[in-house]
Amino acid sequence: MRYIKLRDLEVSRIGLGAMGMSHGYTGSGTDDAESIRTVHRALELGVTLIDTAEIYGPYINEDLLGRALKGRRDKVVLATKFGLVSHGGDGAWNLDSSPANIRTAVEGSLKRLGTDRIDLYYQHRVDPNTPIEETAGAVGELIAEGKVRAFGLSEAGPDTIRRADAVQPVTAVQSEYSLWTRGIEERVLPALRELNIGLVPFSPLGRGFLTGAIRSTTQFDEDDFRRSNPRFTGENFQRNLALADEVKALATEVGATPAQVALAWLLAQGDDIAPIPGTKRVSRVEENTSADTVTLTAEQLDKLSSLPPAAGDTHTAAQAQMLER
Repeated sequence: MRYIKLRDLEVSRIGLGAMGMSHGYTGSGTDDAESIRTVHRALELGVTLIDTAEIYGPYINEDLLGRALKGRRDKVVLATKFGLVSHGGDGAWNLDSSPANIRTAVEGSLKRLGTDRIDLYYQHRVDPNTPIEETAGAVGELIAEGKVRAFGLSEAGPDTIRRADAVQPVTAVQSEYSLWTRGIEERVLPALRELNIGLVPFSPLGRGFLTGAIRSTTQFDEDDFRRSNPRFTGENFQRNLALADEVKALATEVGATPAQVALAWLLAQGDDIAPIPGTKRVSRVEENTSADTVTLTAEQLDKLSSLPPAAGDTHTAAQAQMLER
């Protein structure tokens, strides 16, 4: 496994997103033992960046990681997120990045994760009711106290990123980025590179679509959030199957899996990018981390970059209101 720096924070080139172990996807929360084995196998393979959030569950994903990392904490660059639980107000799925809420959130996350510090603490979504300067200042205080090592943002736009960075240096921005979600390339990615801020792409495999394994939404449990995602419904789903088939065809040519090719394309976009493919299975973490050894030719990269955009929005209308681009 190669390693890169997100600003000054060294991480593995490929990380691990833990959300699906507990939340959101078919089978989430059904086999904690396998999820813990997956975390341990990731560490054996050289993965250091592991990502969670208090909203995943809520709370149960952090609890799970706390158990998985017991006795292994110093091997990990541990990232979690605040701001989608209003602790003193309306509860889960309500934006709140006020300094008081951050104080409550960090203590809960530290306890659940069984640690005395969070390596990378992200604002999960920009809170329009709290100036970003106040949020950045609050995280800066936590850094000064040693409870947090680095500050991150998630799905923030260039103006917010610049304003936050002026108060407290931003180490990384987490945004959805993959072969079929490339909206950050125009405005966000240039701003990150100007400011020396790293990028952590989530859903780098298109929520599983780019693996080629998803052929019907009947594969999903009733509570799988993809059932209502525009890219997985109706005509959009059928059109996007063709895109996944293009990735699969090139993977056959390369001698790799579609997931490895999709990740290799992403890694080729720069040495300041550390994707966090999510999985709850040992076999998948072995497959995903092996993408670090896949090399694509310039022609193959161009072919992938020229694929048509995915059909349908990447979020529902309600979710899209929380995004900045």
